[in-house]
Amino acid sequence: MPEGKGSYRLGFIGAGNMASAIMKGVLARGIVHPNNIYAFDVDLDKLNRLSAELGISMAKDNCHVVLNSDIVILAVKPNTYSKVLLEIKSCLEDRHILISIAAGITVDFIKQLIGGRCKIVRTMPNTPALVGEGMTALCTNHDLSSDELATVKDILRSLGKVEEVSESLMDAVTAVSGSGPAYVAMFIEAMADGGVLAGLPRDLAYRMAIQTVIGTARLLSESGKHPGELKDMVCSPGGTTIEAVRQLEIHGFRGAVIEAVNACMLKAKSIAKE
Repeated sequence: MPEGKGSYRLGFIGAGNMASAIMKGVLARGIVHPNNIYAFDVDLDKLNRLSAELGISMAKDNCHVVLNSDIVILAVKPNTYSKVLLEIKSCLEDRHILISIAAGITVDFIKQLIGGRCKIVRTMPNTPALVGEGMTALCTNHDLSSDELATVKDILRSLGKVEEVSESLMDAVTAVSGSGPAYVAMFIEAMADGGVLAGLPRDLAYRMAIQTVIGTARLLSESGKHPGELKDMVCSPGGTTIEAVRQLEIHGFRGAVIEAVNACMLKAKSIAKE
């Protein structure tokens, strides 16, 4: 990979929401020039629209992406990984860094399919990356130099925050931050439904629930307080909030969330075996 910030070429196999979020993020931060971004997607209409919007280069197929890139982001669904990896295997070289963003796909699974032909980084981003507030975890098999790892992290920071973890924790990461936006969205929807039941107009109920979640998350992040401490701050003796908390406990709110996270983790572990 060429040395120097922004001197590398970045390729995308798949041009869906996460891929376009990464493209927009690195372009907004000036990390890579549009001419140095190559992408291919089987949906040519989507690829054409993205190229027209961002000025990126369209590749004619997946191998064309690899041959014109130093870092390749594999942004396809987990069930197509085997097919795509076998397709690009002959195009990969030692110089390439391959970044996976799929749940359940291990570094060893990729290495076995491509024969260890390049360096591999496994990541787990989440959908808030679409607005630059993502949480991305990454792990690698330590083949990358410190400069290469720093470059990968710089790319991922265009989506939000980044944490490096051991691969043994990646399925747990998938269950918490990767799938977590779905849990939060369901909670917001349920809060708004409760507000509607209590008489609030639907649009107002959604706005209030959304801002409450945003504000609470920011308060926890910036204050460093334990979530239980913040909960205690709101629960006055004999008050309305502690009555609501009692009902959540009666109906197994925390237990349901814990079991959901655990079930998600177990599913992630099984994906590579399917």
